[in-house]
Amino acid sequence: MTRKAVVFGGTGFLGRRVVRHLLDHGYAVRVASRHPGRGKTIFPSNAPQLEVVRADIGEDASIRDAVMDAFGVVNAVSLYLERGSQTFHSVHVEAAARVARHSRGAGVTRMVHVSGIGADPASPSPYIRSRGEGENAVRAAFPEATIIRPAVMFGPDDAFLMPLTRLLRKFPAFAMFGSGQTRLQPAHVGDVGEAIAYLVDAAQPETVYEFAGPRIYTYRELLEKISNHFGSRHAFVPMPFVIWQSLAYIAELLPRPPITRNQVELMKIDNVSSVWPGFNALGIEPRGIETVLDASERSHPNFMS
Repeated sequence: MTRKAVVFGGTGFLGRRVVRHLLDHGYAVRVASRHPGRGKTIFPSNAPQLEVVRADIGEDASIRDAVMDAFGVVNAVSLYLERGSQTFHSVHVEAAARVARHSRGAGVTRMVHVSGIGADPASPSPYIRSRGEGENAVRAAFPEATIIRPAVMFGPDDAFLMPLTRLLRKFPAFAMFGSGQTRLQPAHVGDVGEAIAYLVDAAQPETVYEFAGPRIYTYRELLEKISNHFGSRHAFVPMPFVIWQSLAYIAELLPRPPITRNQVELMKIDNVSSVWPGFNALGIEPRGIETVLDASERSHPNFMS
């Protein structure tokens, strides 16, 4: 009998990659989303092993329905901007615990929870703290759960690398976060999706994995890499984090803010892997940012002109 995997947040940036890799692994996949209509535009309509259902991680009943008869559950839901009742704590802690609790109650064998590198329950940042508290809440509800901590992710439709390339295309001078010395180890979202699908299928996965790319950059080095890749020159100007925080506070008043305060907080700390197993433990060779930069250049020959 075909095993079933449920992906909460399966229409999101990472979630839809997880869905596709699970299908490649032979799973029947149930995409659980607050907006199931998005699934019809993202996934092929003729995929017999795929179903898209409405599920709100704030509602116990819809979670129970979604995880029914599932072998594996992946929680890839995340929040980057608080709005009304949708807070970092309600999504990353309370809802994560709810998904884990109902998954365990339904007899789910494999639970994978997506967190992030740097998650810390003692952090003064509400976002980073909620990620760390969420990990603890998931472990308490489902002790055998596997915690996934990706580095900042990039891909063809990301909110990280592609916006940087567009900004560098438009402006000869670029304001950096602080002095540009924060270290980053970007991971390809497709590689993270493949790794998660592998872990749902694994016999005895480790408790924590940190997935990061093949190279560590300072933020300034990353900007220089993008600029040099397209043969352009820029002036990189340091800007204090306190100014970025003020700008982000104002930006959050917009319907779709280009930057948020939690993103500024994340840029204050290094985003690199530590002692936990990563891609190498799964036999996955991570891709560098060149793969996306090259694809962008082929699609848009005048990308940086």
